[in-house]
Amino acid sequence: MGQGARLLLAAGLILAVPLATDTLSDQPPSPALAKEASEHPAGSPTRSLQPRTKPFLSTYRLPDNLTFAGAPVPVNLWQVRERIEFEFYRFLESEGDSILLAKRTGRCFPPAERQLAEAGLPDDLKYILLVESKCVSAAYSKAKASGPWQFIPSTGRMFALENNTWKDDRRDLELSTEAAVKYLKKLHDLFNGDWYLAMAAYNAGEANIQKSMREQKVTDYWKLHYVTETMRYVPRIIVSKEIFSQPERYLGIAKADLYSPLNTEVVTVIIKESQRHLTSVAEQYGTYFLELKLLNPEIRKDHLPRGTHRIKIPRRNEECPTVCLKADVPH
Repeated sequence: MGQGARLLLAAGLILAVPLATDTLSDQPPSPALAKEASEHPAGSPTRSLQPRTKPFLSTYRLPDNLTFAGAPVPVNLWQVRERIEFEFYRFLESEGDSILLAKRTGRCFPPAERQLAEAGLPDDLKYILLVESKCVSAAYSKAKASGPWQFIPSTGRMFALENNTWKDDRRDLELSTEAAVKYLKKLHDLFNGDWYLAMAAYNAGEANIQKSMREQKVTDYWKLHYVTETMRYVPRIIVSKEIFSQPERYLGIAKADLYSPLNTEVVTVIIKESQRHLTSVAEQYGTYFLELKLLNPEIRKDHLPRGTHRIKIPRRNEECPTVCLKADVPH
C-alpha cells in the first residue's frame, strides 16, 4: 500500500471514531442539548457534568459491630455477614417501600415501645413489627396469620385474642402487642435467654426449631439450617433495626418526617338493636365510615351487633365536650 493510500485510510479511521461511539448521532438533539450547545459553542470551555446526587448502594456499608437485644451479632462469620448484607441491600434497594416503612414507625412503634418497656423486654423487639406486617394492622397472610404481629388463629386463641365473624382482636395493635409480649417471654425462657432462637421460634414454631436443633446438634441460631423464610427472618429484623433506627443516614428522611401517632380516644358504644351500621356510629361521633374502619381494623364487618363495644374515635375537642358532637347531645 502506497503512502498516500495509508494516509487516506488513517484519516478515515480517525473520522469514524466519533461515529462509532455516538449512538445518538442519528437522532435530533434534545432541547437541553441544543441549549447547552448554544451556550458553549465549539472551542469554548464546557461545564463539568453535575455530580450524582443519589449515592450508589455500594457506598453504604454494613457496620462491623452490630447488636440486637443486647447480644452481639456474629458478622465476623462469613455466612452470617452475607445473609445480613443480603437483607441490608434489599431494604436499601427498595427505597420507596423503605421510606414508607420508616414513616409508619412513627405511628405504630410508640404503643409497642411502651408495652415492651412495661414488660421489661428489649425495645429492639419492636422491629419484628416491620418484618411481620410492615406495621399494617389489617395485614393478613395466606397462612391465615392476621394483624401487626401476625398471629395464626391457634396462637391468637392461646393468648385470648377474640376472633369471630365480626371482630378480630389480632388486628388491634395494643391487644396483639400484649399477646406478643407474653409469647416472646415464653419463647425467651424456653430457649434459655437466646433472643435469636426465640425470634426464629416465633416465626417457625418452637417445636420445629427444637427438632432441627436436635437433628443438627447445634444450639446456636446462626449455625442452624432451616427453611429459607426462617433463615432470612432474624437477619431481616436485625437489618430493620440498623436502617430504621437511623432513617436520616440510610433513607435521607428526618425523624420529624415520620407519621405522627393518631390522636384518639376510646368510647363505649351500646347497640340495642340487632345491629347498627358503622356509618351511623361514625356520624354519632363526628367522624366518617372510612376513618372509623381505619381506626378500628379489628372490626371485620360494616356494622356492630347488639351489645356493648369499645371503639376508637378521633379525640374530641376538650373545649366543648358536651355539645360539639351529636353523641353528646341529650336525647
